[in-house]
Amino acid sequence: MELYRSHVLICGGTGCTSSGSDKVADKFDSELKKHDLDKEVKVVRTGCFGLCEVGPIVVVYPEGAFYSRITEEDVKLIVEEHLMKGRIVKDLLYDDSVKDDIIKSLSEVEFYKKQMRVALKGCGLIDPEDIDEYIAIDGYRALAKAVTEMTPEQVIDTLKESGLRGRGGAGFPTGLKWSFAAKAEGDEKYVICNADEGDPGAFMDRSILEGDPHAIIEAMTIAGYCIDASQGFIYVRAEYPIAVKRLNIAINQAKEYGLLGKNIFDSGFDFDLEVRLGAGAFVCGEETALISSIEGKRGEPTPKPPFPANEGVFGKPTLINNVETFANIPQILLNGPEWFTKIGTEKSKGTKVFALGGKINNTGLVEVPMGTTLREIVYEVGGGIPNGKKFKAAQTGGPSGGCIPASNLDVPIDYESLAQVGSMMGSGGLIIMDEDNCMVDIAKFFLQFTVDESCGKCPPCRIGTKRMLEILEKITSGNGTMEDIDNLEILANNIKQSALCGLGQTAPNPVLSTLTYFRDEYIAHVKDKKCPAGVCTNLLSYEIIEDKCRGCGLCARSCPVTAISGEKKKPYKIDQDKCIKCGACMEKCPFGAIIRK
Repeated sequence: MELYRSHVLICGGTGCTSSGSDKVADKFDSELKKHDLDKEVKVVRTGCFGLCEVGPIVVVYPEGAFYSRITEEDVKLIVEEHLMKGRIVKDLLYDDSVKDDIIKSLSEVEFYKKQMRVALKGCGLIDPEDIDEYIAIDGYRALAKAVTEMTPEQVIDTLKESGLRGRGGAGFPTGLKWSFAAKAEGDEKYVICNADEGDPGAFMDRSILEGDPHAIIEAMTIAGYCIDASQGFIYVRAEYPIAVKRLNIAINQAKEYGLLGKNIFDSGFDFDLEVRLGAGAFVCGEETALISSIEGKRGEPTPKPPFPANEGVFGKPTLINNVETFANIPQILLNGPEWFTKIGTEKSKGTKVFALGGKINNTGLVEVPMGTTLREIVYEVGGGIPNGKKFKAAQTGGPSGGCIPASNLDVPIDYESLAQVGSMMGSGGLIIMDEDNCMVDIAKFFLQFTVDESCGKCPPCRIGTKRMLEILEKITSGNGTMEDIDNLEILANNIKQSALCGLGQTAPNPVLSTLTYFRDEYIAHVKDKKCPAGVCTNLLSYEIIEDKCRGCGLCARSCPVTAISGEKKKPYKIDQDKCIKCGACMEKCPFGAIIRK
């Protein structure tokens, strides 16, 4: 094994790659070679570090210097100053990673302090395209332990004792699910990894696949051993090209090492894996629709029972878990169920990965113990709301979840608590909203998504959500009535009870939760014809405050429809009939003389 005096870790996740991290890595390669340092300093393209807001991220060890927003032009300076002269380039460090001239370790940076990496253990740490690096952090040791030291029943009992629940949204006990598939009768069985991540703003599963693909391969192989399956499928969106590429590399490497294929660890156990690409339909995240898609059929759900554990892909018993659930399995087997049960709450064990986005300073990927409060995530991990704005709500669970208001900021994040406040864990999307967000408009946004993504098989989802969306559009355009609000609520509850699959049954959640916590905003739209947050265009008006207007005319020159008129050095006026409410005048006014009402 070659030894290096320094390691340069560069984020190779989708976020940083889109910001140019590949070019940064190439530049490091060329600069190091130019200075004959390529045998002393190793450049590693890793998975996601989590703090996507400040990418591309570069971390240099052994110092642990955390460089942020690095460009190709910065590389020469880091090589010549840091790697050649030992002088850390402080101007390029992430602001919070240095204090009083002392460089903090990653774990001391505020963003990481509250976090605990279990599912994300290898992300940002290893080269995901090098199986030796995965093995160096105990990779495949859990598989070896399972197939050489434990019976399938013992592995399943371990998962039951750990209390691990499915991270795909429903939270069903994983060990129990595995035991159903193990007991099912069939000459062939299958294991499926659900990597069809379709929630707006969610990228947890993609990041795990990009940063630590061998963890999923190892866990699926353990699952195959437990339920007596010899074939597995990873169903992943084709729009995740980096994840697909690294999965295929990892599968080939595992086969070369004898960790997939025939007679794994000389145990007599055979298991193989294939990647199946999805076309990006949200409904294919539902397990029966996913199974149809793998079989080459249209991705539509089917009624349950039969459940996949008894009758899944090709009519055979099938075990389905999502990416994050699988990512926990090797860690539980290596560290024991007792270790896992010490993390989290009484009924929600372990950690949860969230894609933190929206109106938040630290946008990115976070993993925190179950039970961490929403306030801790927003203000301690997320760094609070930009521009001093007030927190208004958090949407958890994506389009299937609900909005949690500020009054519930101290709710612990676990399956039960989120359900009690009208939301759900979902796959892990966490969108933060501030005082400038209109909650009626937010409900409309998520409902528009589910209307577009409905497969159309059952009328409650196909027709019902469309009618709900029409009512919301009526309300936000200023034509709603109080009866519309009542009908919206009745329709939402009926769809929840009658839709065929989980997508349809949960589609009304954003509407119902906003009606529960922000009904006054719906009423303001209907009765007062006002949008309190100033978002819904038809309910807005722009006005010029005469006392503040200096008569400079900038507003009139920026107006695309000549709705503003006046004379120099005298207050201007807006013709409300002509105004298209684009806001260009307010943006241009240097005196704050234009307000939006």
